[in-house]
This record gives sequence, C-alpha cells and structure tokens, in this order.
Amino acid sequence: MIDREIKRSLGQMIKGVQVVAACHDGLTRAYTSHWVSQISFDEPIVMASVSPKHDTYPLMIAAGRFTVSILAGDQIREGQYFSYPGRKFKYSAPEFVDHDERGRPYVPNSIAWLFCETFDRIERFDHDLFLATVVEVREGRLGEPPLLYSARHGWRVTGGNAREKGQSVRDELLARVAALESEQSVDASDAPESIDEPDAVDQGSPGIG
Repeated sequence: MIDREIKRSLGQMIKGVQVVAACHDGLTRAYTSHWVSQISFDEPIVMASVSPKHDTYPLMIAAGRFTVSILAGDQIREGQYFSYPGRKFKYSAPEFVDHDERGRPYVPNSIAWLFCETFDRIERFDHDLFLATVVEVREGRLGEPPLLYSARHGWRVTGGNAREKGQSVRDELLARVAALESEQSVDASDAPESIDEPDAVDQGSPGIG
C-alpha cells in the first residue's frame, strides 16, 4: 500500500486521458487510462500500464495489439464510462466504441487514434507494462483541447497557453547564457597576465655506483 503522503504527491501529476481497447474473437473491451506514454524519440514506441484484473487485459495478450484513442475535453462521458469494467454500466453505451474496416476498436470523435502492436510485456507489481510499436495513426479532432485527469484534481480540460503571446522563454534563457558568457569574457580579459617562473636549476641526481 502506498504511503498516504507519497500518494498525495503522486496524485498531483496530471496527464492526458486515453481509452485503450482490444478485440479478439469478436469480443471487444476497453478501459480508460492516463498511463499511456511515448517512451522513445527515435522509434514510435508507447507503453501502456494495465491491470491483469481488467477484462481488456486478456484480449490485449491474445490479440497482440491494441488501440489508443486520445480523448478530447468534451469526452468526459466516454472517459467515465470506460474507467470501470463495462459490466458496471451493463455495456449500456455501445455508441462509445466503434470498429474500423479491419475490426480494430476505437472511440469515435477522439483527437487521434494510435494503432499499436505489442512486442514485449513486463510483469511488475499490480500492473503489467505493454510495450508496443505505433504502426498506424489516424487524425481526428486535432484542434480540440485534450481531456486531463489526476487522482488529486479529477477531470480537467487543457486551458490557455502557459506563456503570453509573443513571449519566448527559450530566447530569454539564451539571452541569460549570452550575458553570462560575455561577463566571463570580460573577467578573463581583466585578469593580470601570468609571469613565467624561471626554470629551476637542475642540481642533478647523485650517481649510483
């Protein structure tokens, strides 16, 4: 059990919300997550953290693939619906999941969809980590702000920009670096020149006879 103080701080981390879905032998299941992460720059690799208790878990293993639907800020109903095993809501909202021409499940009207093929699974603690390659993407409502979630703050929607329009924090930091380098250059030019000491006279070493 996680210590209460640690859990309170971990709960401050707010992340985007996704629905992870898998289909095998005609059965489709999905769950809401904010624990899907891109873990590589050079390759399109993602990691999905999944509880073996969830009914999506065996389908992800059997199919060897899964779909990630990135939810928009106005899709809290979809996010809430899939945040519990479907049996809790008696699978009462079939419109929240659809299938493409290849039978891959996805949540309609999402920001984007990632179609992933699993290449490794790491069994750790109460969740397994599925490592997968994104083999295809489809763009949805890319201009919409994403839905966010944290255990501490609940459901949120991305707000405005964190910086003022026309402001470049990067340029400000680079200006500080340039000022620091200029200051160091001035200090170096003001330093007195070093005077070379005359070479010590070699008195020689006593001979060994």
